Amino acid sequence: MNLILRNILAVLLGIVIGTVINGWIISISGSIIPPPEGTDLTTTEGLQAALPLMEPKHFIMPFLAHGLGALLGAFMCATIAATHKMKFAMSIGCLFLLGGIAAASFIPAPTWFVVTDLVLAYIPMAWLGGKMASSSKS
Repeated sequence: MNLILRNILAVLLGIVIGTVINGWIISISGSIIPPPEGTDLTTTEGLQAALPLMEPKHFIMPFLAHGLGALLGAFMCATIAATHKMKFAMSIGCLFLLGGIAAASFIPAPTWFVVTDLVLAYIPMAWLGGKMASSSKS
């Protein structure tokens, strides 16, 4: 397969895998850590209304979704990429970081969570995913 085509496919699959993992974890999060009583987290308005009632435990699953999405997306990307595996893995982290910044701009989460999420969930996890893919090949 053409190297450029394979690298493009790696990035696209990394984005898809990371997004699916992220969405899946978010979708099951309410059954693992139930939201505050009487809240609706399915709409932006409901989420904004529920945020003052949320405790730190309610932010564990979103953090895991973001971190694991970046980790597994980057791992998949680096595994498939023909060249520059770590650069492509980090590109997944950067793309997911941009999504996290966009989400932080319209979801008024607590500052401590936004900072923790943006600093620890995307770039470090993409780096780890790239390293894991590199070590699994050798």
